[in-house]
Amino acid sequence: MEKKLSREDAWKLLTDYTKSPALQQHAMAVEAVMAHFGRLSGEDEEVWGVAGLLHDLDYEQFPEEHCKKAEEIMREHGIDEVYIRAMSCHGYGICTDTKPESQMEKVLYTIDELTGLINAACLMRPSKSVLDLEVKSVKKKFKDKRFAAGVDRNVIRKGCEMLGMELDEVIRETIEGMKEKAEEIGLKGNL
Repeated sequence: MEKKLSREDAWKLLTDYTKSPALQQHAMAVEAVMAHFGRLSGEDEEVWGVAGLLHDLDYEQFPEEHCKKAEEIMREHGIDEVYIRAMSCHGYGICTDTKPESQMEKVLYTIDELTGLINAACLMRPSKSVLDLEVKSVKKKFKDKRFAAGVDRNVIRKGCEMLGMELDEVIRETIEGMKEKAEEIGLKGNL
């Protein structure tokens, strides 16, 4: 990596293009989970977190050009290729042909959709919180295709295969990552 991007600079770039509080919270949820997985992998958690924070950089303003416009924006800002590839990989098979290769790219591909499912599951709970969420509750929602119907379960399954991890383990670690930033991502609930 030639140029590490600070979290502060990444946040400024994100908020220049993303004004929606819901999309900002999603970006922070993915950031938290990526940092968590980075730590588990013995990697630089700030690099992994920033990759997660910027993954949907263009989504609000350019949904039809998702990932392609983000690549342009990131290149214009001199962002390192490590972040650009990770962002592009999260759209693999959906809006890009960039296949995840590194561990960081595979994790981002896998957990982006999963954080959305977990967020929706939390909002349905009496506590409205990720802090008391269990894997079995998420698995139940995962199996119900009508629940959070926009979440592509096949992406999550393919990502688990790429990572060589069981779905339960990925869900557990994604929940743990989200717990670390529960308040910031709006999932502390009433606990």
